[in-house]
Amino acid sequence: MLWHIEPENDDSEGHEFLIGVYSTRANAEAAIERKRDQPGFRTHMDGFEIHETRLDLDYWSEGYDRGWPDGSITSADD
Repeated sequence: MLWHIEPENDDSEGHEFLIGVYSTRANAEAAIERKRDQPGFRTHMDGFEIHETRLDLDYWSEGYDRGWPDGSITSADD
């Protein structure tokens, strides 16, 4: 998985973009090269991160609850 992470600063909240999911590290690195001259990416080339992942695997195998800003938790079924 190729991500681009723009950190939070005084002018921006910061952003995370999933660029794509590639079958090899070499393909992910080639995608970085394709983005090199594009707006936003060209001024934040250090924001690219490659994360290896397994395919055909459920990463979320259980249900979920909702957490709220006040710290309370409710069932997603409510």
